[in-house]
Amino acid sequence: MSGDSAPINLTHHFLMAMPGLEDPLFSKSVVYICEHGPRGAMGLVINKPADIQLVELFDKIDLPLARPDLVDSPVLQGGPVQVDRGFVLHQPTFSAGEPPEQSLYASSMAIPGGLEMTTSKDVLEALAAGSGPAKLLVTLGYAAWSSGQLESEIGENSWLTVDADPAIIFDTPIAQRYERALALLGLQAWMLSTQAGHA
Repeated sequence: MSGDSAPINLTHHFLMAMPGLEDPLFSKSVVYICEHGPRGAMGLVINKPADIQLVELFDKIDLPLARPDLVDSPVLQGGPVQVDRGFVLHQPTFSAGEPPEQSLYASSMAIPGGLEMTTSKDVLEALAAGSGPAKLLVTLGYAAWSSGQLESEIGENSWLTVDADPAIIFDTPIAQRYERALALLGLQAWMLSTQAGHA
């Protein structure tokens, strides 16, 4: 077996769209990969605001948002799959030393690299009570790739990849996340040719 066929695992990585990727949702997007394995990949777009603020989302589900630090937070378009469902990407809630199964929330995925992604309403109820994860991002929908699809798109020069930096997810203004993610590779947007592969 050659070394070339070793599977890549992009869990806890960023995907940055190359300029040739013109799909409106994915153009200039940064996707945080929550899971990547033989069956495919799943991630959340972290830099495309939806038309709704977090406080409005809470109104829709009849919960108060009792976290003043989150009142001005936008909800993001996480991807084209299950756009009516919320996904909360947040700092881990389990204590150091405990297995990831001990998350505070009913339906959480511990992401190797240190974050959690929760889909159960209890995380929103915690925010309504004024607690919950210190740092978080809420998306509607997610992005998904079938088995081998993401690898194929990377091979076609649609995406750049780099180890994820949680500071870009939680501490960087949305409009700057694409440039900051590129900077992790030492790149700037103007260096990327829109003519890649069209010699």
